[in-house]
Amino acid sequence: MLAQAADRGALAAAVAQTLLNMAEAAKALAELIALPPLSGRLGATTGGANSDGDGQRRLDMVAEDLFSGALRRSPVAAYLSEEVEAASLFNADGLLAVAIDPLDGSSNIDVNAPIGTIFSIFPTPPEAVADPAVAFRQRGRLQLAAGFFIYGPQTSLVVSTGQGTQLYVLNHVSGEFTLVEAALSIPRSASEYAINASNYRHWRAPISAYIDDCVKGADGPRGRNFNMRWIGSLVADSYRIFMRGGIFLYPGDARKGYDQGRLRLLYEAIPIAFLAEQAGGAASDGVDPILDFAPTSLHQRIPLVMGSADKVELVRQYHLDFSPPDLESPVIGRRSVR
Repeated sequence: MLAQAADRGALAAAVAQTLLNMAEAAKALAELIALPPLSGRLGATTGGANSDGDGQRRLDMVAEDLFSGALRRSPVAAYLSEEVEAASLFNADGLLAVAIDPLDGSSNIDVNAPIGTIFSIFPTPPEAVADPAVAFRQRGRLQLAAGFFIYGPQTSLVVSTGQGTQLYVLNHVSGEFTLVEAALSIPRSASEYAINASNYRHWRAPISAYIDDCVKGADGPRGRNFNMRWIGSLVADSYRIFMRGGIFLYPGDARKGYDQGRLRLLYEAIPIAFLAEQAGGAASDGVDPILDFAPTSLHQRIPLVMGSADKVELVRQYHLDFSPPDLESPVIGRRSVR
């Protein structure tokens, strides 16, 4: 029992040190983002590509260097980034494994829209020293901590170590992240949904039916009017939901390469889901909780539905109401959950 307590204490200390080092990297990145583009556009592409084949921008690589450097100085054994193909071993005696998207929403850089950093922290199994990828095959519920930094009008950190979700905001005078909300809770009453409606024609029937009923507003089965919001940055859309409630949907669709959506399970969906559940919300792939998934590949994709728990459950009901042999024949009536 004492050994277990010591292990928990060591893990907690390792997580705390890692979060502090990441906060320093986030401060440096925020300062760079705020500078005028005297040395060229940070959103310009480098000619390289990340693990997924997407074009890398100058700031993508700056963010990768800042955070990988911070994590090398931390008690981190296994490291995985969107910007690299394989997992790496940083410190063989480290206790943690960190998966990270160093710069989410990089297409927003040159239009001065919010961008961010998303991360997930797991315990490192002993066998990860020989094969760091092993550390990233754990179910999402085994996370020790998760969070995201958002660089916008304020630089904020939404984070959880499994004891609720907290909100910190960077005080640029003191240079410290200040706790402003110790128990963040996703509001339940919002009438907002976030989805890229330009892909409507590609959606599968449960998603199009759900959005159709939102669009019908007070005249439809939902019996209320809704507003649509879409920023195109996961951290920005998620932050709005943590502040105001509602639901975010990035489903899979019929386009080539989009069958499982475009969000990555390890360093996008899993950390956002952890934060959402710790804030009283929910996150699923449309049916099953995201945190119940164990990645089978490092850069695996997954659909993501996240937000107020009742709204995520309603999307699940839309999926269950469709019989697989005939997805174009929904049996959707008025529901009590709105």
